[in-house]
Amino acid sequence: MKAVVVEATGGIEVLQCKEHEAKVQGSESSKASKEALIHNQYAGLNFIDTYHRSGLYPRNCPFILGQEGGGVILELHNGIDADNLGFKVGDRVVYGAFGSYAEYTSVPLEKLVPVPDDMDMKTAVACMTQGLTAHYLSSSVAAGIAKAGDWILVYGVGSGTGQWTSQMCKLRGYNVIGTTSKCKVNDINNAKTAFGCDELIVLDNVPGKSYADYTSVDITSNVMDITSGKGCKLIIDGIGKDTYEISLKCLAKRGLFVSFGNASGAVPAFPVLRLLPQSAYMTRPKLNDYVVTREELLERAKDVFTWVEEGKLNIVIDKVFDLEQVRDAHEYLENGGSKGKVLLKIGGSIGKV
Repeated sequence: MKAVVVEATGGIEVLQCKEHEAKVQGSESSKASKEALIHNQYAGLNFIDTYHRSGLYPRNCPFILGQEGGGVILELHNGIDADNLGFKVGDRVVYGAFGSYAEYTSVPLEKLVPVPDDMDMKTAVACMTQGLTAHYLSSSVAAGIAKAGDWILVYGVGSGTGQWTSQMCKLRGYNVIGTTSKCKVNDINNAKTAFGCDELIVLDNVPGKSYADYTSVDITSNVMDITSGKGCKLIIDGIGKDTYEISLKCLAKRGLFVSFGNASGAVPAFPVLRLLPQSAYMTRPKLNDYVVTREELLERAKDVFTWVEEGKLNIVIDKVFDLEQVRDAHEYLENGGSKGKVLLKIGGSIGKV
């Protein structure tokens, strides 16, 4: 099968799209488990893919990259009955499991999510990693700390997970302050509506790049002006090294700093006493701990799919690359040019694409 294989970690040059034995594919789980072989149509690109590729998040080499995809069930392994978990050959599904940058991926049945009949595969794949992450960030991680009507800060609302998160936070009743770079805003009022923000802080781009320069605007002063000096009860930060100091300064009393990503690099260690002035909280969550059970996975997916189908979420499929263009896709993502979800097109036109 054709797959993107990483034999040694590093930059985009280590990405090889080539024929590869199927035995290395898949979720890296035991073949004794109940799995389905998926003929992939699309794989989603996420920053975590670049962390695996670079070695920031170590994995054993060689491995097939990607952990989000969607397609059609080609076969059920190990003689699984067709009614097991309700799946059958030919069903359209999406999933979060290792090995999605490939024509075929073996995925544990409990990780599969049925695609709604009226939803195309591109949108369904886009809903997985970013949509489910935004769901737990907006609904679960701050439970009991932030509530409807509180001011919150979400970075990077012009694309990616930030774009999903700000909209879901608005649905939850928060007052949302968002940040984005100038290249992702044509009209600020339209951008506020599209991104689900009450207030939008627009930053200059890093020279020669498409991502934001977080030193170009005094974000802390802007936040304090907007919140009448109180700060934010919840700060959702997927940027990392370039923004954590700002986040700590923008917290309200007993506020929560959620650091969930490393787009600019990992947050360095800092003394816990930095949280003392505001009696603040901090957490560094990951999606897998918020979809621990199949019931939780399906509940979150159902909410996301429903909001998309009802038009409550503005979903942007920014760019689709062919699997063979994976290096270009990673470069595009890391340069900050995306204005929505970036996908890899893999399989043929099986079913609704």
